[in-house]
Amino acid sequence: MNIPFTDLGRTVGSVRVAQVCRSGFSRERFAWHHYSRLKPLLQGVLALGMLFPIIGNAQPAQALRDTLFADAPPENQDAKLSGFFEFTPAYTYADPKHWSRAVNRLAVDARGDLGSGVKWKLGARVDIDPIYMGSNFYLQDVKEDQRATAIWRENYVDFDAGGWDFRVGAQNVVWGDVVGLFFADVVSARDLRDFLLPSFDVIRIPQWAARAEYSTGDSHVELVWVPVQTFDNIGKPGSDFYPAPLPTPTPASVAAVFQNPDRPSSSLSNSAYGIRANTLVGGWDIAGFYYRSFSTSPTFYRELTGVASQPFDYQPRYDRIWQAGATFNKDFGSMVLHGEAVYANGANYASSDPMAIDGVVARPTVDWITSLDVPFSEVDGRMNFQVFQRLYLDGGDAAVAIKPGDVGISAFVSAKFGGTWEPQLLWIQTFGGGGGLVRPRLNWTPIKNATFSAGVDIFTGASDGYFGRYNNRDRVYGEWRYSF
Repeated sequence: MNIPFTDLGRTVGSVRVAQVCRSGFSRERFAWHHYSRLKPLLQGVLALGMLFPIIGNAQPAQALRDTLFADAPPENQDAKLSGFFEFTPAYTYADPKHWSRAVNRLAVDARGDLGSGVKWKLGARVDIDPIYMGSNFYLQDVKEDQRATAIWRENYVDFDAGGWDFRVGAQNVVWGDVVGLFFADVVSARDLRDFLLPSFDVIRIPQWAARAEYSTGDSHVELVWVPVQTFDNIGKPGSDFYPAPLPTPTPASVAAVFQNPDRPSSSLSNSAYGIRANTLVGGWDIAGFYYRSFSTSPTFYRELTGVASQPFDYQPRYDRIWQAGATFNKDFGSMVLHGEAVYANGANYASSDPMAIDGVVARPTVDWITSLDVPFSEVDGRMNFQVFQRLYLDGGDAAVAIKPGDVGISAFVSAKFGGTWEPQLLWIQTFGGGGGLVRPRLNWTPIKNATFSAGVDIFTGASDGYFGRYNNRDRVYGEWRYSF
């Protein structure tokens, strides 16, 4: 199942109804001392931009060329830095009990403006976790994978020409507006080593892409091309949230059955591309999209080894798929209604049928979700209710190894008291075998930009369910984040 549920507590100010006239690329500023390092890249970006016949107007192109190839930076274009430091310890209290996280996470973004409509952003993140440096609970491959990680964040250049807005580089492409969920968000990859538990800004892995957007009146169109696709980080066999349900702690002999993912080659024929268009009709923001790519999450294929002691192993591979979907938003003043539906074709799924060829079955799918968001200004809080479902076509889910369940629901409630305390409760429940997740949490913000949190993650359901496969991963955790 490829329906990651992440950070349902993400604050939503308003729907994007008022944003259809313009894509709203942020106007970042970037330091000149980074410019000399990036100048060759920028020259390449300029050359790529010149290939677009839609640019037409020579004046913006000339201004862009003058800016990129100038010997000195424009005046008064100061760098701006932002980011956060986060410390998140976690203790798994389900049997077997163990410390499972103590990650120190630093994320930094640099933004800048070179003038003439050229904007910049660089970002990176470093995670260091001492649990995976000294613990004997995890296998060596798991410890090496999670004790220290460097991850790129958004790194791109923005410019506009001929009435089009362009963004080239590593970027998050957000096509869905469900509160904290990934249904229509089919482009970005995700860091799933902690399943769906990290915050929204931690779980996303941007794609290296070229994007062009054009707006006219109440309509907007967006084109995206991903020459070399980035895929979900699923971790190593034996980690707490590896997609295949494994015993914990995982014996080395069991982990050895699961190979490293086999990623597609970096040829242009394997690139991803898509189009999205939306318009405003009678107060309804309606959008449709098409996206051709490889699935960001792998399918586990069964392969014969020819060895009697280990007759087969599992090879994670990425299926070539296409997806078509639609979304809608409607602001009713006191509440916001949203919906998404996505049809996917070409994906295979690991099967529980021992006779299935390569251990997988082919299934087109339909994912849909409706969401109602209700803010409460009296207590600075909100409620969100959602109903969702995955439908396996051409055979159903009887032979699918990980059960998504039938119809699912989610509810999220939060409120602030005394200006500093914010209790939250998230409950996600599927009916028919998928299991559920319950997440009570308390946030305390004693000073500006610093938040202390404590919470519990409780998984329920059968061991072959989407959530139930982690029913022995229940944990308590803390979080301290300082944003700058």
